[in-house]
Amino acid sequence: MFRFREAFRRYMFGRYGNDKLNMFLLLLVGIMLLTSVILSSVVRFFPMLIGLRWACYCVELLSLALFGYALFRVLSRNIAARQRENRAYLRFRSRLSDREHRYYACPKCNQTVRVPKGRGKIRIKCPSCAEQFIKKT
Repeated sequence: MFRFREAFRRYMFGRYGNDKLNMFLLLLVGIMLLTSVILSSVVRFFPMLIGLRWACYCVELLSLALFGYALFRVLSRNIAARQRENRAYLRFRSRLSDREHRYYACPKCNQTVRVPKGRGKIRIKCPSCAEQFIKKT
């Protein structure tokens, strides 16, 4: 067992490994495979639903592709690119969970500006270029 663990550790040295995006992808793969099993059991009882069989195949193919992408990310040696992908995913996820603010891009410099929700039309001043623009929150 010790030899296997050491060989695996040496193989993974310099590779990216696991992160939050990979965990999400693997969770999504599991949900999709469970959906595929349910769809295939429905098709078994109702053989006249041929379109559902094709949907089952498509879900299986998509889940296989997502699993391959997650495996590619784990074994990748391009650590900087995988970190950028993970940061973008975490930023997207934090924006989805933020129910108290709106995010707008400055029309001049494309800087993201966060403003509170529910204030009506407000004048927003960009902190980096001092451009002012009006948006509805």
